[in-house]
Amino acid sequence: MKESALKISKGVEQVSSLNPNLKTNVSKNKKNVLKVDEYVQGILKQDLLMLSKGITLVESNNHEHHLIASEIIEKLLPYTGNSIRIGITGVPGVGKSTFIEAFGEYIISKNKKLAVLAIDPTSQRSHGSILGDKTRMENLSKNPHAYIRPSPAGGSLGGVARKTRETTLLCEAAGFDTILIETVGVGQSETAVHSMVDFFLLLMLAGAGDELQGIKRGIMEMADMIAINKADGDNFHKATGAKSEYSAALHLFPPTASNWIPKVLTCSSTEATGIDQVWNHIEEYIQLTKENGYYTRNRKEQTRYWFREFLTEAIQDNFYAKPNRKEKAKSLEDRVVKGEITSLTAIRELMES
Repeated sequence: MKESALKISKGVEQVSSLNPNLKTNVSKNKKNVLKVDEYVQGILKQDLLMLSKGITLVESNNHEHHLIASEIIEKLLPYTGNSIRIGITGVPGVGKSTFIEAFGEYIISKNKKLAVLAIDPTSQRSHGSILGDKTRMENLSKNPHAYIRPSPAGGSLGGVARKTRETTLLCEAAGFDTILIETVGVGQSETAVHSMVDFFLLLMLAGAGDELQGIKRGIMEMADMIAINKADGDNFHKATGAKSEYSAALHLFPPTASNWIPKVLTCSSTEATGIDQVWNHIEEYIQLTKENGYYTRNRKEQTRYWFREFLTEAIQDNFYAKPNRKEKAKSLEDRVVKGEITSLTAIRELMES
């Protein structure tokens, strides 16, 4: 009888682990959450992987992660506050990502370390986010002196991720001395970003049309500088004309609390023209506001603002954490909509319950 060509191998005898503590470590870190001091030391050593993990904790909706992130930030607080925080906004199609890449490369050429916090739009229907800024900023993302962190907006604060402020602190502790925060450019997000940066830059287009006037009016008063982007080719003369119009418009606004006169200039992200002027004006602004004390006062007021925002959110979360509280609120809301009771009566009943 011929032997079968199929044989069952006895296999290789299992060797003992080279690291007897491996199983224990894996069990402890099965969720990839390290000890607080490991995050702190890693971020202070400018370990980008550890920085990314720390930011992931900040952005997490897990309560335990919130506690860990808070402790990390608390220990890193003495190493924060040393960066220039710049907010960048603009109407859709203005070329924010292209501008940030050109502007970022120029900043790095000045021996700076740059972090870009790009808030991506989140779909209100699917809650999905594109997170494509690293693709759009291909050259900048490869630069060893740059760190790009796209974050889904999630619909909070009109498109700005609520955790952006804590992320800024982590980036500062990791040694980034210049931080750009890009908004999605949809209304309330500009207000939120304005309340966490030192300098607010508004990108505009020449000949964008009257349909954008509402957006302009809402944010022009917040802008420390208006840059007319895409000032190249056939659009150069239009951009020059728009510069004069915006300059005249800014004179109609009341004086700023910083005593800074907002600037208007033209630039081209693709041709990298005017980018140096943007940076030079920002440096002038920082120097002026530090000398007259506004820089420090503004940061303190921003800290106060975010404390109140976080307190309101914590109270709301705690309120709805009680059993059946959401159902009760929904029932009262339906009665208000039907006209059975007033809003004040519903709220009083909810609070008494």
